[in-house]
Amino acid sequence: MHTITWLFLIAALLPIVAAGCAKAGAKGFDNEQPRPWLAALQGWRARANAAQTNTFEALPFFFAACLYALHQNADPGWLAGLMGAWIIVRLGYLVCYIGGYGTLRSLVWTLALALNIAILFA
Repeated sequence: MHTITWLFLIAALLPIVAAGCAKAGAKGFDNEQPRPWLAALQGWRARANAAQTNTFEALPFFFAACLYALHQNADPGWLAGLMGAWIIVRLGYLVCYIGGYGTLRSLVWTLALALNIAILFA
């Protein structure tokens, strides 16, 4: 069960990874008004910020599916494997998004969705 707890935490931190990519090394960040600064980003930094938003959007289904699977007494080892696979795929999604690989990003997104559905029915 501790593994599942850690996987929940890692998944929750994925948007912070994307946000860090958007902000790291950039000039002029204004912590008093971060949203206008983020909205003005271009290129890979803008894509990193968009990836952050998408990752926040993906988390509710992931968390709900995992909690439902636990409620249904899914095998913890199997569930942890699916959760770990989802996290790895979502990290790949971040790489594809930031790197500007749109078609591959969509395929990876679809794989993550399929894993989420598998978790739901685990």
